[in-house]
Amino acid sequence: MKIIVDGMGGDHAPQEIVKGSVEAVLEYGIHITLTGDGQLLEQELRNLNAPMDRFKIVHTTQIITMEDSPVKAIKGKPDSSLVKAMEIMRKESNSVLISAGSTGALLAGGLLKVGRIKGIDRPALTSLIPYRKRSTLLLDMGANTECKPENLVQFAIMGTVYMENVVGKKNPSVGLLNIGTEETKGSELYKSAYRLMKETKGINFVGNTEARDVPEGVVDILVCDGFTGNIVLKYTEGFAHSLVGMLKETMMKTTRSKLGALMLKPSLMQFKKGMDSTETGGAPLLGINGGIIKAHGSSNGTAIKNAIRQGKLYLENNVLQQIKSILTTEMED
Repeated sequence: MKIIVDGMGGDHAPQEIVKGSVEAVLEYGIHITLTGDGQLLEQELRNLNAPMDRFKIVHTTQIITMEDSPVKAIKGKPDSSLVKAMEIMRKESNSVLISAGSTGALLAGGLLKVGRIKGIDRPALTSLIPYRKRSTLLLDMGANTECKPENLVQFAIMGTVYMENVVGKKNPSVGLLNIGTEETKGSELYKSAYRLMKETKGINFVGNTEARDVPEGVVDILVCDGFTGNIVLKYTEGFAHSLVGMLKETMMKTTRSKLGALMLKPSLMQFKKGMDSTETGGAPLLGINGGIIKAHGSSNGTAIKNAIRQGKLYLENNVLQQIKSILTTEMED
């Protein structure tokens, strides 16, 4: 098992990237390969008294920034921390890459340097989002703004494999995000996808899911195109932040409410933790012929540690091989 971390990707690199990597090594008993400026990475490791024998540093001289054109950056910066990390991952069969760098560059690099799984037309970004009844796996979250019906079916298949093998949810329910529950609702894309999903073996398709039901967590997997999924994701993040802020303001208004807040503090802290994106850590890029976990650009050490945990589970549960196996079966049928 090989875990590769892009040491220079993200708003708080390399400090928070290295911090999260050290926490992961100590907690999970793993070894990590860090790519990036060797001098900076080594200094950060020594500042944290890291077990140096658990780390391998691959020195690079270039960095892909958020402002870079994704395709040009992948082609024009061959000695960047992200490209080098992808090259290592491509050569190692049982490996996973974690990066908080540019989503566009990660997607472009995945397609250009690693390639798609046979049978998958487009990869999908996905993540578990906490809702009232359960956490829901949302995909696609922004990798594909335009999709075909077949793409949405492939998203459902990959999401099912991930939920069963990484999250441990057996026979997860799959919902198609739409403007109504009836089969005839929505655009031609969603009507066609509905028909295909009904006929697809290996997924527990339960029909359309309306937006008002999404916060209830009525399904285990929610499938949509990347444009819609990114709006759902960003709205959920913003609403959760606003809700926590409103609760805090309300409870600090009077002495009585402050006393009530003190009594409720343990429960409120648990609620806040459940809504905290750092606890999820990262979003798997499913459909690429290798393991890639995309961490948020503003990830702190805790988020990076949890993204690495996701990568570890991805490898331990053979998610890539599981997806390939199911797709092979579907194509034979």
